[in-house]
Amino acid sequence: MKCSRLIAGQRSLRVALAVALAAVLAACGGGGSGPESTAVTPTPVAPAPPVPLPAPAPAAPAAPSVRIGSSASQLFTGQSTTLAWSSADASVCAASGAWTGSQPTSGSLTFTVTAAGSPTYTLSCTGLGGTGSANTTLSVAAANALPITVDRGPDGASFNMPFVSVTVCTPGTASCRTVDRVLVDTGSNGLRLMASALGTGINLPAVANAATAPVGECGQFTSGFTWGAVRRADVRLGGETAAGIPVQVIGDPGAAYASVPFACSGTGANVSTVAALGANGILGVGTSRQDCGAACVSSAAIGLYYGCPAGGCSGTTLPLESQVVNPVVALAVDNNGLGITLPAVPIGGSTSLLGTLTFGLGTQANNQMGNSTAYATNDRGNFTTVYKGTSYTSSFIDSGSNGLFFNDAGIPQCSTGFFCPSTPLSLSALNVSANGASGTVDFIVERLPTAGSGVTALHAAGTAGLPRTFDWGLPFFFGRTVFVGIGGAPTPRGNGPFWAY
Repeated sequence: MKCSRLIAGQRSLRVALAVALAAVLAACGGGGSGPESTAVTPTPVAPAPPVPLPAPAPAAPAAPSVRIGSSASQLFTGQSTTLAWSSADASVCAASGAWTGSQPTSGSLTFTVTAAGSPTYTLSCTGLGGTGSANTTLSVAAANALPITVDRGPDGASFNMPFVSVTVCTPGTASCRTVDRVLVDTGSNGLRLMASALGTGINLPAVANAATAPVGECGQFTSGFTWGAVRRADVRLGGETAAGIPVQVIGDPGAAYASVPFACSGTGANVSTVAALGANGILGVGTSRQDCGAACVSSAAIGLYYGCPAGGCSGTTLPLESQVVNPVVALAVDNNGLGITLPAVPIGGSTSLLGTLTFGLGTQANNQMGNSTAYATNDRGNFTTVYKGTSYTSSFIDSGSNGLFFNDAGIPQCSTGFFCPSTPLSLSALNVSANGASGTVDFIVERLPTAGSGVTALHAAGTAGLPRTFDWGLPFFFGRTVFVGIGGAPTPRGNGPFWAY
């Protein structure tokens, strides 16, 4: 068969190859182990030369890095700060934003800020690797201004109450305490702070009378009285300071003030707690310089000031320099009055309201009086309001009152004494000043909001309870700036006292 012959042929070929191989090995001495075998020495081969690696590519220049910062990022106008900056891998730097021009690649600059705002200082530095930049932003507030917040107050139940923060210090020291939710009150004069809000660790020296007895005060308001010590403090209002002025510490824990004098307790409800007052204190910034004045210099029967030796407290006279003073008049500048600005509030109220308390009248760019009309008052800050044909000769403008208060038997009342019309009322009255100025004021009266509404500012009004009084409370301030001219102080509208709007 064909397959058998092929296999036989292959076997014959293998045999022939084996015989030939054996002959070759015999000729070369291979295949044996006898003495005649000869070792074969291999010919050395030179190693190949190394292949050189390619040279690395040169590194790209690093991009510049820049750092910049300020020694104080929150400032008042008139204060100084220092910018400091540094850079790496840069050859030139340029400033932009709130500053301009070429700057060294590292350095510092000290300067005084002159305008309120949020200036941003940018530095861009360039090198072989490109350009890098960094910036820092300052927060600059006007030194003569404080932000106002109208909220629910420290007790969570207040409305139509404008609050600011005030810092008090032991005179001449850095021992200070900042108290928030202090009520701004154009209807009184002097700073009064709750002892509980001041806390411990700050020592305000007591004011003494001529007999060296520590002095207490019965601060008197329509809603009641505050009892406490008269002490001296440095008072910071924004970026300005009233140095070493007498203030009232309400509820002072000192033993001399432990008991409220009978003559004081008979003046109304005791509102000497945060819960009763609805605030941590009162910043009285009305039209007078002191809370009493000449009457308390000559008479101890006024009922405001008391000498409190160990035997108990009794009425005392007190010189002007020791009386609780309107802090504005004690400022080094911007001390002739103030302005309060609040935005408009819609019918139905607002759940948040922010405004500004600005010190001084016509003394800075931010306290110019514009085209406002001044309404001169008597020495108690009163002028005349004519409402529905009735003249209310003891009228005043009072940011510390949480509504407009006047008498109108035709408007339904709530059980709280506030008016509760079924729908908002649009009303008007005429204000007349002692110097002949007059003007109509349009206003709204609406019912109080329902519980849980979150409303903090609304057009609330209620009965005054006094026959000659029209109390233009906080709703009067909605949507306008109201200026207060302090008695005897020269202003662009003449000497105070006056209201202007």
